[in-house]
Amino acid sequence: MKAIEIKARTDKNGNLSISEKLNLANKEVRVLILVEEEEDIDENSWLKALSKNPSFDFLSEPRQDIYTTKHGRPFND
Repeated sequence: MKAIEIKARTDKNGNLSISEKLNLANKEVRVLILVEEEEDIDENSWLKALSKNPSFDFLSEPRQDIYTTKHGRPFND
């Protein structure tokens, strides 16, 4: 598979506009879009995303409640 990189812009509505000619007519293509990641994600956004992630649903099952407040020692910092 050949990779083609094309620089493009989005308009004010978020529509992608490619102004390059691909020399491909009547072909099905796949488009790979890479977006720069934010450098810092604030802690509240991170915690909110984690709390809604279904990957952690198993933690609310009663069989996961294996520890009580009597386990371990208090941590005083």
